Amino acid sequence: MELFDWLTATTAGKFVLTMLVSMIPIVELRGGLPFGVALGLPYELAFAAGVLGNVIPAPFIIVFIRRIFMLMRRYMPRLNGLVDKLEKKAHLKGQTMLKYQHIGLWLFVAIPLPGTGAWTGCLAAAFMDMRLKKAMPAVVLGVLTAGCIMLALTHVGINLFA
Repeated sequence: MELFDWLTATTAGKFVLTMLVSMIPIVELRGGLPFGVALGLPYELAFAAGVLGNVIPAPFIIVFIRRIFMLMRRYMPRLNGLVDKLEKKAHLKGQTMLKYQHIGLWLFVAIPLPGTGAWTGCLAAAFMDMRLKKAMPAVVLGVLTAGCIMLALTHVGINLFA
């Protein structure tokens, strides 16, 4: 069986594909969960795959993003504009969350709107110098909350357009 067939024809493959889609910045859980349901995954499996896929990159972003940006500046100077843009976005989002710290991070990740989510929240946490063990519970809780919201919206959307 080819990889594509496995990813689209088996429950395990659909689960993995939904996880991978949920790992993509910007798309994240907001796109991954409805994608999984559209593939034919039951709601609970789409939810689990979306949450796992969205949470897996989080600790790596919090711990390594500053080093990655530093290396990008040093070895890929053509990407300095992109790094500047991402750092500016992280600082702006971080200022909003700074007042409320962990509750702010949780709410920021939880609200499924453009420009919010686990990736941006983790970026902001890294630039606010939040420790991994303090930031991760807020990020995970935010992803779970966003997952519940997206699950409800997906269910309503399917029933509305069915």
